[in-house]
Amino acid sequence: MRAHRPRRSIRLRLTLVYAVMLVLTCAGLLGLNYALLYNSLYTNVHGPTAADVAAIQAPADNPEGADKLESIRRELAENERLRRRELLHTGEMSALALLLTFVAGVGVSWIVTGRMLRPLRTLTTTTRRISQDHLHERVALAGPDDELKELADTFDAMVTRLEGSFNSQRRFVADASHELRTPLAIVRTGAEVLLAKRQSTPEQWQAMATRVLTATGRAERLLDGLLALARSDSGAVAREPCDLALAAATALGDADPEAVAADLTVTTDLRPAPVFGDPALLDQLVRNLVDNAIRHNVPGGWVDVTTGAPDGPAAVVVRNSGPAIPSTEVGRLFEPFQRLSAGRPAGGRSTGLGLAIVRSIVRAHGGTVAAEPQQTGGLTVTVTLPPPATPAGDPP
Repeated sequence: MRAHRPRRSIRLRLTLVYAVMLVLTCAGLLGLNYALLYNSLYTNVHGPTAADVAAIQAPADNPEGADKLESIRRELAENERLRRRELLHTGEMSALALLLTFVAGVGVSWIVTGRMLRPLRTLTTTTRRISQDHLHERVALAGPDDELKELADTFDAMVTRLEGSFNSQRRFVADASHELRTPLAIVRTGAEVLLAKRQSTPEQWQAMATRVLTATGRAERLLDGLLALARSDSGAVAREPCDLALAAATALGDADPEAVAADLTVTTDLRPAPVFGDPALLDQLVRNLVDNAIRHNVPGGWVDVTTGAPDGPAAVVVRNSGPAIPSTEVGRLFEPFQRLSAGRPAGGRSTGLGLAIVRSIVRAHGGTVAAEPQQTGGLTVTVTLPPPATPAGDPP
């Protein structure tokens, strides 16, 4: 029954509301005019004179008094008839005016409401047309800066964010597929070449096994990075007390052999930096910062790691030497699989997800991350996270 009920559009409802309000307003004005007319006809009527009253009170056998009394009665009756006719005529004309006002009000309200709701129809049409393959379209509503234009602009901003998100997702999938294909291609090519040989020596099999282990290790690190990125992007993180200083000390200990091999000078200033978050993700965050500083460095360079909570929020700052980085290219470093093409080669253990994972984990914990290139080369990355008293997601 409800499915077959005719739909009452908002245009029809607004038209009826406007017409009814117009009729009620006009009825009030006509009622006030009717009351003023009634008051004018019955209140401001001149009564009989003193002589007339004397004539009325004269004895009945006085002919002149009787004639005068009859004349006054006829005059009063005629005046009463005229007043009633005037009131009746005014009432009829008022009713006819209300009817015409209602008809005209419905027509005018229908036209005005249609013009007012035209932006909504434009927004509805554009919304139906926009899909995953047409996210480039916008409402671009013109006109006065009112609530409808604000709604259209808000919708355009939302579509812009969705378009950026879809494009980023497509680029991420393409880059991830490319990165995963490389180690698989290495394994497949090595196996095919070795199997194609009629006689293979143990040294050749050992070399291929080494290449396979290297390629599978790269694929494993890439998958671990993708899983960490997906977990932090989902927002499903634990909430436990942690210390960034302890995480930094652990990360530096794990990366010490790589730093020694690169002849890097590592300096630290690890002061307590308590936070409230996921221990595994926060360890991953600090480890990625340290690994990024070591792997994207120059031989004989330096790395400096600082932690603390000077102004309340916990902070970890990682500085490193390295090739010069243009300030316009810093933002790209936080995108998945985005590496600078010149002067900053990626190491063999790099997956292109380090800083992207850092940004995702920081967002999941309600913090901020900023990167700034140094004039002498290298990068300074600063991460700030809420202290344990105000965990992300809870009101301060």
